[in-house]
Amino acid sequence: MEPSLHHLVVPGPRAKHSQERRVAWWEWNATGLEHPSNVVVCVHGLSRQARDFDVLAHQLAPHACVVCVDVAGRGHSDWLADPMAYQVPTYATDLAVVLAYLRQRHAMATGTAEPYALRVDWVGTSMGGLIGMVLASQPAVGLRRLVLNDVGPVIEPQSLQRIGSYLGRQPIYPNEQAAADALWEHFRSFGPHTAEQWLALSRPMLRPVQGGWTLHYDPDIAVPFRAMLAGGRTQASDDAVHAGEQMLWQMYDAIQSPTLLLRGRESDLLSHDTAVAMTQRGPRARLIEFDGVGHPPTLVAADQVDAVLRFLLES
Repeated sequence: MEPSLHHLVVPGPRAKHSQERRVAWWEWNATGLEHPSNVVVCVHGLSRQARDFDVLAHQLAPHACVVCVDVAGRGHSDWLADPMAYQVPTYATDLAVVLAYLRQRHAMATGTAEPYALRVDWVGTSMGGLIGMVLASQPAVGLRRLVLNDVGPVIEPQSLQRIGSYLGRQPIYPNEQAAADALWEHFRSFGPHTAEQWLALSRPMLRPVQGGWTLHYDPDIAVPFRAMLAGGRTQASDDAVHAGEQMLWQMYDAIQSPTLLLRGRESDLLSHDTAVAMTQRGPRARLIEFDGVGHPPTLVAADQVDAVLRFLLES
């Protein structure tokens, strides 16, 4: 089974290289279901892309339509003309448009006028989880179930420094294997993978250029990230971080969807204390931690995939 690539024109910030801007997604059609009544939307992390979810999508496809989105500036989605628009509010607005389209498409295919006849579940890794939190905090969006993969309202600062050390760099690699080896140096925190698994995760991260291969995202996604880190730690920056955390906690507390929280036990982005707090407030997330894994679990290992399947498929 192979997914199909789709595009949708979205409003908001302009595209860098065209008059209209498109968001792309890969769709896995539910096996044997003509018009499945549920869809699982999967959204990747900061520097990744939609094909990260191939293993999970294969397992979910017999039960649901699976839509894996390339966030703006990544994969097959258009790059933005204004680098400072590479932020969660832009992404959340884009994804809300995608959800509305999927619901409208389902309504037209089934002849139903019920706007929420299509049940929507969300699996968000890191940045994709933050986008999911924004949308899940809005009852009108109507997410049925939410999976947050190694992310919460508090982002540990050491993880930001680590991510900033490589984000936006666009080296040229002579071949796919050389690129996969280099990516492993940045992403060892993902935990153990076989050579075959890692190459499968790495190939969609690449695009051909003169002289070899480079990463499949706009290097300008790093601009707002570097701007955030540029001033160093000051009282003003600490106050801004605290205000941002409080806003995210308010969003989290507003979530009513049943929520599963996954965490790599060695994660430097989501602390154990924050994860535990997320089990005690808001939607009171169900927490599962994975040994030998940092930030984030890739949802390739069988125990990680099984945890998501059990949660999404339980009645």
